[in-house]
Parts: sequence; C-alpha cells; structure tokens
Amino acid sequence: MRRNSGDGGTTSNVDRIFFALADPTRRSLLDRLHARDGQRLRDLSVDFAMSRQAVSKHLDVLADAGLVVVRRGERGVPVHYLNRSIIHHVHDRWIEKYLRVS
Repeated sequence: MRRNSGDGGTTSNVDRIFFALADPTRRSLLDRLHARDGQRLRDLSVDFAMSRQAVSKHLDVLADAGLVVVRRGERGVPVHYLNRSIIHHVHDRWIEKYLRVS
C-alpha cells in the first residue's frame, strides 16, 4: 500500500523522483533538456560514453518519475521535454523550505 507523502503525491512517486535525480547521467540529460527542450534520443545521446539504448533507459527512468514527458514528433519519432511543473513542485516542496532562514 502506498503511503501519502503529505504533499499531494504518494511516497513512491517522491521516491521515483529522487531516485531519478540521484544519477549523474540523468541529471545531465535534464540539463541538456533545460538548455534546449524538445530533443530526440539521437540528439540527447551525443557525447555520452554509452549506447543510445543505455541513454534511452535513463530517459525511461526520468519519464517514469514524471520529470520528462515524451511526445511523438515528425514521423512518430519520440521527442523528450522537461516536465517543468514536477520540477517546480520538487523545488517548492523539498528545496525551497530548506533555503529559508528560520
């Protein structure tokens, strides 16, 4: 049974987000999407010392956590976008409060 985390999501959703953010490759993919949103796997895979399939698996983890949304572009090719609302939620719920001085 999933416990409610008290922030509108379940504990497992929060766990998936932080699991996704824990990996440096996935954070790098988020940085790339932040710099230029709406990229295909081929574009995102450039400069990684791993196969496209490995990058795709990292993108799947980000999508499962809700941090990335995949839409079909031209000719049905998947295009990856940041889910800024989830990122803002993580910031507001888990980061911002720790930056405030009491």
